[in-house]
Amino acid sequence: MLNVALLSKWHVHAKDYAKEASENKQINIMKVWDEDQERGKQWAKELNVPFEADLENVLSDEEIHGVIVTTPTSIHKEVIVTCARHKKHVFTEKVLATTLKECDEILAVAEEEGVQLMVSLPRLTERFYLYAQKILDEGLLGELTSLRCRVAHNGAVPTEDSEHGWLPSQFFKREETGGGALIDLGAHPIYLSNRLGGKVKAVTARLQQTKGHEVDDNAAVIVEFESGALGMIEAGFLSYGCPDQLELYGTEGTLLFESRQPKELISIHVEDDGLIMSDQIPKALPSAMEQWVDTILNQSTPSIHKEDIRNLTLVNEAAALSHREGRRVELSEIQRGR
Repeated sequence: MLNVALLSKWHVHAKDYAKEASENKQINIMKVWDEDQERGKQWAKELNVPFEADLENVLSDEEIHGVIVTTPTSIHKEVIVTCARHKKHVFTEKVLATTLKECDEILAVAEEEGVQLMVSLPRLTERFYLYAQKILDEGLLGELTSLRCRVAHNGAVPTEDSEHGWLPSQFFKREETGGGALIDLGAHPIYLSNRLGGKVKAVTARLQQTKGHEVDDNAAVIVEFESGALGMIEAGFLSYGCPDQLELYGTEGTLLFESRQPKELISIHVEDDGLIMSDQIPKALPSAMEQWVDTILNQSTPSIHKEDIRNLTLVNEAAALSHREGRRVELSEIQRGR
C-alpha cells in the first residue's frame, strides 16, 4: 500500500488525480496540504482526510510514502525538491518546470534521493498514440515528412457567468502558470510530436493573447525535426467543439486521427485504404499514476521516460523564447545555456 498526501488543489486536474488515487486499491490518501489554506481545508473535508497547514509536517510523517503535486507550476521546483529531499515519491502534473535548467535540477535531486518521479503525460499511454507509433515503426508511412497535432477547447471564451470562461482564474496568471494555452494544453501535442517526430532541431512560435489575458490563449508552433520533417503544434482556449487532431504524412502513406480515434490510413502497403480493424489497435498502457505506483511497489520500468519530461520542457522554453524575440530558435541554444 502506498500512503500519499495531496499537495494543492490549484490545478484543474487535481480533483481527477484525487479521484483516480481514491479508486486505486494500492493507494491510501492520508492528508491534504494546500498553499491556499481555505481551499485545502474544504478539499480535505470533501475527501474526509485531515488537512495540514505546514508542508514540513506532512513531509516529516514517515507513514507517508509519496505525494501528488498539483500546485502552481511556478512553485513546482520548490515543492518537488523539498518532497524528494524528504524521500517522498512524486507524481505531478505537466509541465515539470518552465525551464530546462529547473527541470534538470528537479530530476537530479529525485535521482540523487532515489525517489520515483512521474509527470502525467497521459496520451502516451492511450491506444491512438500506440497505434500511430506502431504504424510508423512498421514503415507503413514510409519516411515521415510532416505531422500536425492540435488540442484545444473553449475554456477562455467569456460567458455570462465569467469573463474568462470556465477555466479557473489562476490559469491566466503568468506568475503562477508560466504560460497559457501552449504550456497547458500544448503539452499534449508537444510530447506526442516529440515521440512521433523524433529529436527537434528548432521551433518558430506565435503565442497570441487574443482576449487580452496575461498569458496566451491561442498558440501555434512550427517544429523542425532533425530528420528533416516538419511539424505543426496547435493549442488554444478559444475553440468550441474542437476535436483533438493528429495527422501523420509520409512518403508512402497518411494516417489521420480525430478525437483520439483512428480516422483513416492510406498506404501503398495496405490494400484496403481507410479500413482500420479494432484488433490492429494496441491495448492502452496503464495510466501514468498506475505506472508510478507499480514502479514504487514492484520496481517496474515506466513507459513515460525522463527524456519525455525533459523534451517537453525544452520545446516549451524554446517556443516561449521564439515568441518573445520574434525569431526561429534552435534547441541547442537552450541546451547549452543561453
